[in-house]
Amino acid sequence: MDTRLLLGHRGSPRRARENTLESFALALQDGLDGVELDVQRSRDGVLVIHHDFDLQGVPLAGLDWVEIKQKAPWMPRLEEVFELFEAHPQAWINLELKSQPPTTDGREADLARLLGAWGGRGRAWVSSFDPLALVRLRRQGLDVPLALLYAQEEVLELLPCLGVQGVHPHHSLLSREEVERLRGQGYFVATWTVNDARRARELLEWGVRGVIGDVPGELKAARD
Repeated sequence: MDTRLLLGHRGSPRRARENTLESFALALQDGLDGVELDVQRSRDGVLVIHHDFDLQGVPLAGLDWVEIKQKAPWMPRLEEVFELFEAHPQAWINLELKSQPPTTDGREADLARLLGAWGGRGRAWVSSFDPLALVRLRRQGLDVPLALLYAQEEVLELLPCLGVQGVHPHHSLLSREEVERLRGQGYFVATWTVNDARRARELLEWGVRGVIGDVPGELKAARD
């Protein structure tokens, strides 16, 4: 990633329901470079956009797509997001794969298949808090960048084993020196959740490549 991106955290969550097509469209309409979103898997193998592992108290992975759509008609499939972004050929997507280690239900293979078939994957990358999910994605031969999400610095000890290209620390873990250190090791740096223009501007000046936040106006002010 050679550009500096401003990304809507689950779209534009203060203007619309988060992780919906409406929220993503509003983030792009407000002038952001793209969005960050959360990818889950239904019991019957449909990749859907939702943050929590449960839906109305029921594990999402235990529901079929038809059941999910009945309970949450606003929840999009990943394919629908790709269709939306076909109309925005310059927009970027950071897909956070939600995963509960250590086992897998095959979501990594499903994501690799869908992303591999999408012509816009050159403006996408995948992040996850689950290092095992990242290893599985790498083994799928997915030709998009992978990044480790973390909120505790100890997780960095795993980086040499993962084969990822980027890191997504919480912004509170970043200083100018830490950004320089991570970039010096060859990683691109993106960070979350930044809702203050001054902090976003500082991070961009340090060389952070992606700043993710809830408020498009604050993010845009950091680059104006």
